[in-house]
Amino acid sequence: MSVPPSHQTPGQGLAAAEVRKPWRAWWRRQAPHRQDRFAALAPLVAVVLFLAAIASSFLYLRLEEIDREQEAVKRDVEYAQQQIRLRLLERQEQLMRVARDAANEEIDVEEFVSRAQSLISQYPELQAVSWIDERRRIKTSYAAPSLHTPLMRMVDDVLRPGETETNFSLARDLHQPVYGQPLGTAGDPTPLLQLHIPLTDRGRFAGVVLAEYGTDALLRHGVPAEVLNKYAVALVASDGRMLAGTVMPPSTSGSRLLPWSSQAEPYEIPVSPVGNGLVLRAQAYRTSQGVVGSGLFWLVGALSVLTAWMLIGSWSHTRKRQQAQQALMAETNFRRAMENSMLTGMRAMDLQGRITYVNAAFCQMTGWSEGELVGRTAPFPYWPEEDLEYLIARLEDELNGRSTPSGFQLRIKRRDGSIFDARLYISPLIDAVGKQTGWMASITDITEPNRIREQLSASYERFTTVLEALDAAVSVAPLGSPELLFANKLYRQWFGSQTHGHESLVARAGMPSMPPNDEHLDDVDAYAGLPTDSLTTSDAESAEIHVAELGKWLEVRARYLSWVDGRLVQMVIATDITPRRLAEEQAAHHAERAQTSSRLITMGEMASSVAHELNQPLAAITNYCNGMVSRLNGNGIAHEDLLAALEKTSRQAQRAGQIIHRIQSFVKRSEPKRSLSNVQDIVQESVELAGIELRRRNVRLSHYVAARLPPLMVDPILIEQVLVNLLRNAAEAIDSAQRPPQRRNIELRVLPRQEADVPGIEFAVTDTGTGLAPEVMEHLFEAFFSTKAHGMGIGLNLCRSIVESHMGRMQAENIYNGSECMGCRFSFWIPLAKAANALPNPANAAKTPGVPA
Repeated sequence: MSVPPSHQTPGQGLAAAEVRKPWRAWWRRQAPHRQDRFAALAPLVAVVLFLAAIASSFLYLRLEEIDREQEAVKRDVEYAQQQIRLRLLERQEQLMRVARDAANEEIDVEEFVSRAQSLISQYPELQAVSWIDERRRIKTSYAAPSLHTPLMRMVDDVLRPGETETNFSLARDLHQPVYGQPLGTAGDPTPLLQLHIPLTDRGRFAGVVLAEYGTDALLRHGVPAEVLNKYAVALVASDGRMLAGTVMPPSTSGSRLLPWSSQAEPYEIPVSPVGNGLVLRAQAYRTSQGVVGSGLFWLVGALSVLTAWMLIGSWSHTRKRQQAQQALMAETNFRRAMENSMLTGMRAMDLQGRITYVNAAFCQMTGWSEGELVGRTAPFPYWPEEDLEYLIARLEDELNGRSTPSGFQLRIKRRDGSIFDARLYISPLIDAVGKQTGWMASITDITEPNRIREQLSASYERFTTVLEALDAAVSVAPLGSPELLFANKLYRQWFGSQTHGHESLVARAGMPSMPPNDEHLDDVDAYAGLPTDSLTTSDAESAEIHVAELGKWLEVRARYLSWVDGRLVQMVIATDITPRRLAEEQAAHHAERAQTSSRLITMGEMASSVAHELNQPLAAITNYCNGMVSRLNGNGIAHEDLLAALEKTSRQAQRAGQIIHRIQSFVKRSEPKRSLSNVQDIVQESVELAGIELRRRNVRLSHYVAARLPPLMVDPILIEQVLVNLLRNAAEAIDSAQRPPQRRNIELRVLPRQEADVPGIEFAVTDTGTGLAPEVMEHLFEAFFSTKAHGMGIGLNLCRSIVESHMGRMQAENIYNGSECMGCRFSFWIPLAKAANALPNPANAAKTPGVPA
């Protein structure tokens, strides 16, 4: 029997509703469970989506990387082919000039050998150059020392039959340079590429100039290093055999299963102008081990697992954190009432001076229990008997509200009779309604701070005693204030007890000083609160000044300090360096005189050569003048002829004047003067000045200066002196070695070079003498050490001093071909203008700038 709705209880109505719609009630009951399940599954779904996105991105990037690698191989190989082509064309043009001079009989066999030697020494890919007449007979030949003996060509030999003879006939018929196929077999370690350049004498075939290139050297020096490092590059002949280079090892069977991990296909391109007979082949090294074998795959997998673990851990940590926050709030409220946990002693008194409360720290500090102290009035048991009057007076001040906020110091007696120092701070005790009910005192044990303060005071006295005995003036003053915080004895002797001496030293040294302000009118200076760590931790500034009032040179050093009261101050230390400056000036004067004497000695040794050089223009001027006088006396000279003769006379006079001007500039005694100097001009002046001596000794000089070299901050006359000395020494070494004409060569190379990551320029002079003995090399740069019979032994010592005064380095080394010494190489390196400012002087950083040691 159903109950009418009006007579149903609330519980009966809800039960009826649940019976009518059971699914809706069940859905509402399951709502919290659904939220929990969603919160539990959300991190897992996020992890799955994250892993899918990572895998897709990794596969897409890998496939795109393969395409980029294929395009990079093609682009880099074509670039390498262009570099080899340009290198072959440059050598071809140089050899064609040699062939043209040989065909026109402008050079003989010795000059041909000399020029061939120069080409082979400059270009390592060129192995041999031969002059072959029209009958295929070798007229002369020069080969690199590294060329195998069976491949060398001997004079009066006839070309061997085969491919060389065919190329010879083709060059004769076409009258054009012809490249030949590389000789040798697959086992030959040195296959050679041939170039036949025909010799034409008035339209008649007169032979060829045969140039042979080493394919391995051509590959190493023709292909850029970045291409060789990235790819397996090889030169391949027309028959498929590899002439030079490297090949890729075959890929493993496992890597072939994955298309994106297979090796890149090799790319081949003919080497122009050689043609289809020589092919440049390159194949990219395998840089990936596939998806599964790649370290990136495992890294991404590990990071993904770590991310999933962190997400799940964060979810769990969040739930625990909410529970902990609730417990923490309750615990915090409880701990706020735990005053006994304080380390500072607390004592409360009512308005009549009766103790109403002490905490555990106060009891532990005095040794008296809470029951023995609460309710007591003065005198208290922790008061020492000898301080009763002082403590009673302080208690009256406390009760009357006359205590200072900074507190006061007193002595407290423990229960065992021991006494310790303490500081007492008084504050009113206000209840919850704002009414004062007594006084609260906090007591801190300051026995240890007092002991430390006494030790600091004694340490300060010792430190002051040391500063007073220093032989340097020390002063400390705050920034922008006329107050002198500290001055030692020597400062007071020099400047008195005022700050004018401190400010004068700072101003003369050019150190920063702050403008005056009115901070002395306030308790806090104008710079309070500003960060000063960067100033107090920076290095001390130093400067050398001359104080005319004292007649002394002083080295002034200054730095910023944080003073004991927190103010920013400046400390200045002035040291007397007058004896050192006098010694430096004397040393600089002696060094300048030594340099001038060295230049005069050099020009004295070159006097005969200079006289010979001047005789040529003076003799030409005399001949022109005598000729003009004779023709003027006979009235047989036209106006144009007279003008031409006068112009020639003027040019010869200018030439003689230039020679004299260079000699005057070289031997002129002057102070070292550094300026931004052009390297090309320095080398040109040195070559022209030393060329007189080189021509007298029949020594050839070849020099190379790299293009677009930046200027150097040097004294050009001093650098020219170094170059002239090195060139003269090289000529003397070749002359004393009695080298044949084809080996009387000096090479001067000027190239950019970095040393210890510092950019600079290197000057290198290489001779073909007998080199230096080990015992000579040990003492080479020592003063008054010489291997010459009449040498003074100061030339190389001055050269090294000049280089080191420019922050540079100088060295010497022998050049060997196997066990045979082929000559000696002297080189020196000068840093660029910006880099030289950051380098210490290797000779002596304290010496006068610009003056060598």
